[in-house]
Amino acid sequence: MSTKAVREIDEASFDAEVLEAGVPVLVELTAQWCPPCRALAPILHKLAEEGAGRLKVVAVDGDRCPAIARRLGIRAFPTVVAFAGGKEVARHVGLTTKDKLLRLIEGSGLPGGAGRDRAPSPP
Repeated sequence: MSTKAVREIDEASFDAEVLEAGVPVLVELTAQWCPPCRALAPILHKLAEEGAGRLKVVAVDGDRCPAIARRLGIRAFPTVVAFAGGKEVARHVGLTTKDKLLRLIEGSGLPGGAGRDRAPSPP
């Protein structure tokens, strides 16, 4: 795996990196062809650096890992899904700011709160 602040994961590593993580995880579903995804990347990188040890940020290329995109019910890129304790607690679709992602984390139960931009888990 890469040593970058935001590591790219795939189907083989998803469960261990996200569902079994000991810290909250932000998962960005992205695609190389997606301009908003490229604009969001440095924001997520900064969050990953600032939250090191308390928060993990990973990226999944939805084109290379369509099974994960289907599993999470992803319909648009970029989508950021927040997980805590192996469960989805919040998500945001589209380009956003660092402040809005921080509010998503803080309000989602990572580690406690009601959740903003909450979406039910896909069937």
